[in-house]
Amino acid sequence: MYWYDVFLATATGFAVGVLFSWLKLPIPAPSALTGVMGVAGIFLGRYAYLEFVSLVGRL
Repeated sequence: MYWYDVFLATATGFAVGVLFSWLKLPIPAPSALTGVMGVAGIFLGRYAYLEFVSLVGRL
């Protein structure tokens, strides 16, 4: 993971949060732990799949 990408993603998310608050709109992100865990699950599922494919490819 590149830190520059992390910084850009954080800065963009911050700017969107400020903009949506200024416009008095609901934030376009999950506001509960279940939503955050859903995103984490997607990331972990992708990681597990790539590891599995890599392992099977070595056999």
